[in-house]
Amino acid sequence: MLTHPLRWLTGLGAAGALVAASATPAVAAATIEPYFQDSTLAVGATPTTRALFLYADEPTVLTDVSVRYDYRSLANKITVVPADGQKCTAPEAGVLVCEEPEDVVLHEVPPIGSGTYRNVTKQVRLGLTEDAQLGDSGDIAVSFQAAGGRSGGYISQVRVGEGVDLAGGPFTTLSAKPGGKFTVPLAVANSGDTVVNGFVAVFDLSYSIRTRDRFSNCRYADDHLVSCQFDEDIPVGTGLVATLNLELAKDTYAPTNQSGYAQFMTIADFEDLTRVRAAVGARAATPGSGPKLTLTEARGRMRKADQTDVAPGNDYTGWTIKATGTNGTDLAAIGATLKGTAGAVVTATVGFRNNGPATLDKTNGDFEAATHTAVELPPGTTAVEVPDSCQLRQGTRTYQCASEMLLVAGQSYTTKFRLRIDKIIPNARGAVRVNAPCECPAGGSFQDDIKPANDKATIVVNAAQSGGDQGDGDGDGGGGGGASLPITGAPTTMIAGIGALLLVTGAGCYLLARRHGSRFTA
Repeated sequence: MLTHPLRWLTGLGAAGALVAASATPAVAAATIEPYFQDSTLAVGATPTTRALFLYADEPTVLTDVSVRYDYRSLANKITVVPADGQKCTAPEAGVLVCEEPEDVVLHEVPPIGSGTYRNVTKQVRLGLTEDAQLGDSGDIAVSFQAAGGRSGGYISQVRVGEGVDLAGGPFTTLSAKPGGKFTVPLAVANSGDTVVNGFVAVFDLSYSIRTRDRFSNCRYADDHLVSCQFDEDIPVGTGLVATLNLELAKDTYAPTNQSGYAQFMTIADFEDLTRVRAAVGARAATPGSGPKLTLTEARGRMRKADQTDVAPGNDYTGWTIKATGTNGTDLAAIGATLKGTAGAVVTATVGFRNNGPATLDKTNGDFEAATHTAVELPPGTTAVEVPDSCQLRQGTRTYQCASEMLLVAGQSYTTKFRLRIDKIIPNARGAVRVNAPCECPAGGSFQDDIKPANDKATIVVNAAQSGGDQGDGDGDGGGGGGASLPITGAPTTMIAGIGALLLVTGAGCYLLARRHGSRFTA
């Protein structure tokens, strides 16, 4: 069962209809968990490309890997052929076995410190034969073997459906102040030659974009819109439009541009992408209890057959909301006061707090931290346990730690260093500096802190009093209030949107936000 690898899946779990707040139990050490996405294939359409994803909760290297695709339940209905030039054999009808040309190294999924490691095997293409008929269905049993007896498998569902082409409406730009309300159009069209029988809109919205509506055909995570399902038909060559009432949270950073996107998909494609959510223990998003969100000139009809979007390059729409005014962020360092005897190991819980008033949201496809914290060890101490998100600067006693991408106003973000006291030095002082410089590929730390005077705090080590505690150190500096959270990992209430599941399945975060293609005008 997929567990830890897809722990970000909550809510509806669609191509991103998720809330990254609920974690499922971790995979047992050294266990490799495979995943191969379900597929709905259309007669006459271009074959669908799929890859086997492998997940672990620790760094792993697999050697001598082979992948077996057993599609005998669909013999003479589908074809499975290599897509990346790998060496494959067909030991019997309905079976393909492919050898990986190189070791498969499972790397950590961004951000650093996520604790999830992933890689993919070479891709294959799934297509239909002339014998395939609308309504046919079956399974592909995908399994892998590697040196050392490592193995695993996953059963993926395949269906034969109709091919359609959903297209999203034009992008929209508007302005609002933090806490302000606004409306955006949700526009979709049928650009194919077959009537679309129902569809789903899956939302990828910035953390700051909220809604008070609770439509019965939509799902929500707190005040965040996750997805909406529509039963209406879309005739060939026509478009439908709804209006979404949204608002910016009061803690929106300003001035900034806040982005929102919606991907339209057939109900079958939505099911293909989300069937796994129940298996991973995903927390369900909440359906609304109000009226249905309606589309102009919509006609309710029953779904007739499974359908798949055979031209998905234009199936999205988006909005840019310019947050006006001035609303900044104060990040305050949190230090520690430690006591112990020579040879003792003590814990320094250090980091920073976002004093607001704005949440700092740097969520993007580069997976760069919103800021970095430098932790300088006090003299006379040695770090014996360091967070995964922290790296020692060469030639120094200072560790640089990457933060999350989303830093919520009012929350503290701390992490633990285990320090051995090698020598008692009275009032030995180290330091914690938030917004520390970083030569990072996508930019450095936060440069616009509205109160830089509290960016530094101290780590003080002294001898323990007779009979005193030699345990954890208390925070100082910028402390006070808020939950204590790891510096990296899943943000407290981050809405990952389309990006989260695309990240999990390897398509990349916020793919929709980076594409440019044809549009229709509703």
